[in-house]
This record gives sequence, C-alpha cells and structure tokens, in this order.
Amino acid sequence: MARDPKFEAALALHRFGCGPRAGSIAAIAGDPRGALVDELDKPGAGQINNSELLASAAAGRAVFEFNAERTAKDRLEKKRKDAERERMLAEGMEPPPEPKPEMTDGAAPSEPKEVPLPQRIFQQEAKARVDAALGSDIGFVERLTWFWSNHFCVSANKVQSLAGGYEREAIRPHVLGRFVDMLLAVEGHPAMLIYLDNAQSIGPMSVAGLNRDRGLNENLAREILELHTLGVRSVYTQDDVTNFAKILTGWTVIPTASDPDRGGEFIFIKRMHEPGPLTVVGKTYDDSGVEQGRAVLRDLARHPATAKHVAGKLARHFVSDEPPPALVERLAKSFLDTDGDLKEVAKTLIASPEAWALSPGKLKRPGEWMVAFLRATGVPPNIQRILGGLNLAGEPLWRPSAPKGFPDEDAAWMPGLAQRLEMATGFAQRVVQRVDMDTIVDTALGPLASEETRTTIARAESRQQALALLLMAPEFQRR
Repeated sequence: MARDPKFEAALALHRFGCGPRAGSIAAIAGDPRGALVDELDKPGAGQINNSELLASAAAGRAVFEFNAERTAKDRLEKKRKDAERERMLAEGMEPPPEPKPEMTDGAAPSEPKEVPLPQRIFQQEAKARVDAALGSDIGFVERLTWFWSNHFCVSANKVQSLAGGYEREAIRPHVLGRFVDMLLAVEGHPAMLIYLDNAQSIGPMSVAGLNRDRGLNENLAREILELHTLGVRSVYTQDDVTNFAKILTGWTVIPTASDPDRGGEFIFIKRMHEPGPLTVVGKTYDDSGVEQGRAVLRDLARHPATAKHVAGKLARHFVSDEPPPALVERLAKSFLDTDGDLKEVAKTLIASPEAWALSPGKLKRPGEWMVAFLRATGVPPNIQRILGGLNLAGEPLWRPSAPKGFPDEDAAWMPGLAQRLEMATGFAQRVVQRVDMDTIVDTALGPLASEETRTTIARAESRQQALALLLMAPEFQRR
C-alpha cells in the first residue's frame, strides 16, 4: 500500500534533511523525492558566502599575531611589576602580595572578558554552519556536508582556528562535485597536514632528512588509505602505507613566523621530499614532486574498494546501521559509473527504494537533533548554548576523538540520551513562551507522530513539559 505523501515528506525532512520547519511538510508533500533532487540542483547549494569569515590561512596568521602580541604584553607587564617591586624593596617598603586569581576588590562585578581571537573565529564559523542548516529549505546538502566533513575530519583541539575554514574551503566547494577533487583539496589543506602531522614529515633519504636526521610520519598516508579511500583491511599493505608516506613528504605548510604574508598556506618543499619512484597498491609512481602524491590520490579516488567503502558509509549514515546490501551495491556502482560524481551518487540514494522502505529507526546524532529542534520551534540560535550542548551530548563541534570521526552507529549515542533530556528540559523552559504549542507536533512530526506520542504530549502537566516530551519523542530522536 502506498504511503501517505505527507508521511514521505516528513520522512524526507528527518532522514535526509535537517528536520521540518513550519509548513515544510506540506510544502514538499507533492513530490518529496523531487524536492530533495531540486535542492541538489540549486545554484550555490552548500556554499557559505560570508565576507566576515576569514580564509583559514588568514585566520591562522591572525591568531599567530594575536598570540605573539598577548605574550609580549604579558612579558611587558611582568617587567613593569618586577621593576616596581625592586624599587619598593630598595626604598625599604614592603611590596604588596601577588593577587590570587579568585580575589576581587569587592567593589563591583568585574567586566566580562573579551573572547580571545581563536575562540571568536571558531564561534563565527560555528554560527555560519548552524545558520546554513537553519536557513535551508530541507537541509539535504547540509547533511551531505556534515557527512563528508566527518569522513575527512580534522580536530579543532589541534587546529582550532582552521577547522571552520577547512570545511568551507575543502568540503563545501566539492560536496556536489567529484570525489577526486574533494580528496585532493582535503589532503593538501593545511588543516589536514597539521592535524595528521604530515607538515613535519621528512623523507629519510631526502636532502633535509639526510642533513637533519629526522624521520617519516605515516599518519596521513595511513588514514588516507584506511579511512578516506580504500577502507580498513582492504587492498593495501603496510608497505603501501610507508611508500605513500614517503611520496607525501614535502607536503607542508608555510611557517607564519618566517612569512607573515603567506604563512599557513600549502607549500611543497622539494628538499623534504623522498626521491625516486615508489609503489603503492601495485602501481609504481615516478618521482614528479608534488604531482607524485596527487597521482596516487587520483588513482585511489577511482579504485573499486573506495567506491564500496564510501557507499557503505553513505548508506549507513542516511538509512541504517546495517544498510541493505542492494543499496550499497547501487551506490558503489553509481560512484564508479560517474567517476565519483557525488551529486549523482546522492541522486541515486534518493531514487533507491531501500532508502525509503525502513521506518525511522536510526538515532540522530546530537548536532542533527539540536538543529532539528531549532528548526521545529523557530527559535533563533544561541551559538554559545549550542556549542555547550554539543559538548554535553558528546559531539563537540569539529572535535572528534580520533581521525575516524564521530561514530555513525546507534550504540555510540544511546548513553547520551540522559544528557539530551537535560538539554530538552532546559531548552523548553527558556523558549516555551515563544513556541506555538497548538501546532508544534504537526510542524515537527506531522504524520510520523504516533497516537501514543500525541497522547503523551497532550497529557503533559505543563506547556514546558509538553515541549520537552516532543523533543524526546522517539519519532523526533530518530530518522
């Protein structure tokens, strides 16, 4: 029996998008699948055009100067205090004790401290990301962006001021383009080179390696093969990892200290590069400098193992922890047939019956859930609260605990449901007066809402409790 068109519209918004907004279920009910495809074809889809956001290299330079100026200011202040202390001692006076950090003069509350530049850049990038999700009609392209950003993850714990710019520069321009172009952009981006330590990797037999007796770092090469392309335990060996790491030597970042105009940008330094031909996954690549590594990446992007690995991850993310094999095979075939055209792969996902057959059962990740309740309620975002909530729920923005990114299986997120309840209760308390509680269930869930959920919400002891119950309802938590 055919499903209610509004059911498929609500499913599309939750499973493939960022959640419904007021009127959005009805708006796409005529053709939910066509609406998803239309979003893919929209000019500029997935891009953030905000002149206030710095390019990642410029952000890195700004933070370098900020830190240098702050260090100089602190040292100058210490010199002043030391000189004053010495003067008082010379004049026989007792210097005042050093104030403890928690001490105040008791006269008035201290002025709020200015947010340091690195955190300010991070918050601006985070707000732009959230605003893009809230402003999208469906949010399918945003979800694809989040998927690929997690697939090719970096960590703000190591590259705080670069993480947002990295996503805008290396992921978003290619999210509906070809996988090979995204792969090349990602692996040559300074954020990735710093995060996975390739910026310091030196070929053992290179000029720099022989002169400085420094070694090879295999982190980037291993993660490209294991996580970014072929997949773990696939067709590569440890020798492939080592040889690929040698090929990637010389891929580094211009130091800001020595070049304040171009610091933080990608550069290939030949004297760090391992000389000679090297073999990776059965193919020998002549030493052509930076092009040697790019040639390997192009071949990895087109390898059948990469197609299978990417297809499995896409199906797992959008459909089920155990995706139907037919869906994975269809996505892999589309990937290979189109030379990794990610828009066509996304269209294949939407056209596949298996992507729609299952009822909502996959637990949303914390970021997806938080954006969904902001869209459903129409409440403007508070970026500090959002970032704090993501930390509490175990998905700190751009801070995965390992290069494999945040997990995409329900088991990883189930323990955090208690924190979600705490967040839902607090959010409901703050915003309930701004929410139309008479229509919120139909806005947020529509036909996905079971009678049990509707009854539970209707019997709530207060409007605040009703809103919290909606946000914690199984139909709202899952997609």
